[in-house]
Amino acid sequence: MNIKLWIFLLLVFLSLFGKAQKTVQGKVEDSETKMAVFQAEVSQLNKSDQSVIQKKLTDSSGLFRLNNIAADSYWVVQKKGYEKKEFNKIEDLSLIELKPVAENISEVVIRSAARNIRLNGGNIVMGVSGNKDFKTSANLLEVLRKTPGISIDQEGSILMGGRITPAVFIDGKPVTMSSQELQAYLRSLPPETVESIEVNANPSSKYDAEFKGIIDIKLKRNGNLGWKGNYNGNVYANKFSYRENSLNLSYNTEKTAYSLQASYNNGISIYRYNALQKLANTNVMRTSTYQEDEGKMYSIQAGADFRVNDKNRVSINLRGNFRSNDRFRSGSLYTTNKDESQLIFNTESENPTYYSQENYGITADYSFQNKGFKLSFLGNYLSVKNIQTDDFINKDKPTSQLLSYWKSDLLNKIDIQTAQIDISQKIGNADIETGMKYSRSDTNNNIRYDTLSVNNSFVFDPERSNMFSYKEKIWAGYISYRQKFGKLQVNAGLRLENTESISDAVTKDSVVSRNYLEWLPSFSTAYAFNKSNELSLSYSRKITRPVFSQLNPFRFYFSPLNYWIGNPYLQPSFTSQIKLTYRYKNWVTSFIVGKEKDVMTRYPIYNPETNVLEYLGTNLPYRKFASVETSFPVKITKWWNITTQIAGYYNDEFRPYLGEVFALKIYNYELRVNQVFSLPKGYTVNLFANYESKTGNSLYIIKPRYTVDLSVQKSWFNNTLNTKISYNNIFDSYDQRLEFRHKQIMDNRFTHWWDSSRLILSVGYSFGSSKYQGKELQKTEEENRAR
Repeated sequence: MNIKLWIFLLLVFLSLFGKAQKTVQGKVEDSETKMAVFQAEVSQLNKSDQSVIQKKLTDSSGLFRLNNIAADSYWVVQKKGYEKKEFNKIEDLSLIELKPVAENISEVVIRSAARNIRLNGGNIVMGVSGNKDFKTSANLLEVLRKTPGISIDQEGSILMGGRITPAVFIDGKPVTMSSQELQAYLRSLPPETVESIEVNANPSSKYDAEFKGIIDIKLKRNGNLGWKGNYNGNVYANKFSYRENSLNLSYNTEKTAYSLQASYNNGISIYRYNALQKLANTNVMRTSTYQEDEGKMYSIQAGADFRVNDKNRVSINLRGNFRSNDRFRSGSLYTTNKDESQLIFNTESENPTYYSQENYGITADYSFQNKGFKLSFLGNYLSVKNIQTDDFINKDKPTSQLLSYWKSDLLNKIDIQTAQIDISQKIGNADIETGMKYSRSDTNNNIRYDTLSVNNSFVFDPERSNMFSYKEKIWAGYISYRQKFGKLQVNAGLRLENTESISDAVTKDSVVSRNYLEWLPSFSTAYAFNKSNELSLSYSRKITRPVFSQLNPFRFYFSPLNYWIGNPYLQPSFTSQIKLTYRYKNWVTSFIVGKEKDVMTRYPIYNPETNVLEYLGTNLPYRKFASVETSFPVKITKWWNITTQIAGYYNDEFRPYLGEVFALKIYNYELRVNQVFSLPKGYTVNLFANYESKTGNSLYIIKPRYTVDLSVQKSWFNNTLNTKISYNNIFDSYDQRLEFRHKQIMDNRFTHWWDSSRLILSVGYSFGSSKYQGKELQKTEEENRAR
């Protein structure tokens, strides 16, 4: 990508910044203590239609600045725990005193909940803290299970629209972790510490092209100077137990906000797998696997946010995450002839595994803001080291005779550097924004296999061993435009991404190099008829690059006869989609339709001579998809509320397979009902049910399943102590059952079961002299793709 071109575009854009802007400055303080009120919201609204023109939050000194003051405006100043104030004159904004609404112990204030749901540019925004729907949820991951447009699978992975894995943001910045690390972090956040969740199912060109969906979590901020702490602990009980502990500390001075978060999790989880495999006129194979995974995870992160002056801010964050797992997997393979009248062989296998991961990261952030101009810089470095050792032992079950034994030793290292600059300028009632980003990732993978020989010694196995490296550089730039015309808001953007990558399969002496440039446009418009009715329409084009594990052309074993293999020749896929959203009060309905080209997927190949089942990676020509989702609350009585979510999905996949083409149109739906009962003496009871209909793809049918959860919540000691007890998946009915559609090719049926039916005990305790603050590390999309 030509860097000079981008520098020229930035210089042209900077030439627009000379226009003078009318501004007003002021301060917000407590009317009783005369101390500054941090994070008070100061809003400028249009008198004619009460629409919001702009919003600002006060800094730690209670100061704020409003730019581009328009005629026919009025101002609203509000902060939870204080009475709201309105002003019609600019001069009244210089010093604003807010009166506390209640006296309390340890500054804990009981407030009524704001409107639970709204739209922000077509994105659903759910209020969390104070929302009755989430009051009994043990943590934020449980909240997401009940959020419209979001689903959580049996392993705790997050899905949006039933098909994509979204990026997770904290306070507008990307937070990217491994799946297990992200789940642990979300479980460490009780709902009381989260202000809102914004679900963006169609991100604009401003965001990385990998982001097909974004979940932006807004944390509650530290409200006053001083320090605050919060402890949250969860215990999950099934056959075994798993424990999570997290501690959050924050300290605010006039100029600096410090934060520290530490967590420790440990326990055992269980997984079971059963399968039937049969080709026409061949043996019948039945597989059974049982796995226990004992894990420990430590994490610590510290940050400091420095307010140099009213215009300049600098922050730095350090992070360390350390995880270790001892996993034991045992399995059996029972094989008969085609009519199951004669036993061919009966084997058993053992697969003990040790895994460890070390993550170290540092992030530096700088921002400058003056009138309608804003500049920000974000730099990030991440280092990841993975170590794994495996033993694969295969025996004849009746005689215990050793059939095969091999070991593996894995070392995987990942280094990522990113740098990003964003510039925005307000010109009249229009906003123009541009930015550039550079990212580089280096991944090196070395796995050695040794096989037990006939003379009872281990020898190097070159067929399975693997040395593979992947290097990727991405140059990206974007420009976006946003303007409001009365009740109509228009957004348009264009993003360019240039990708250079080299994958080197050293063991096979195979190198694949790529260099491609893509233009990725976006457009959206929103119209607010009134406070109760909103309509939005958006379009975007996105790219999905293959990740390291999809490219690595070597075996990843599930069992001695079952593994998947990466494909270094996989192409990136491209998705174009349109989204339409309508809100009437708290009733929200959205419709999405789109098409993905060069879809990346895996397909099974069964060898009847060796009884090996391989899963290989490939690109499908295309996939068409559509979805419609609606969510609405119903108040039955003063103490009984029901929120219902209904989603319907359509998938049309063109899949060549074994010389044939399978193109099926798949329809499925999902129904969720969340009932909340507010009982006397402060108890809250929640009954949540989720049903998923039959679904699948061109090759497999996924059977229907459902889950029912029951939970109870109670606060003590003026809300400083919060206790919850839950029983998730009461009927143990959320296993995943799949069946191969085309029996003339292969009869393949299998079931995945996880220990999601469990009792959860949660306790949270807040202490200190100021409000809660959650300050989180900024990370990048490249980290997610590297794992």
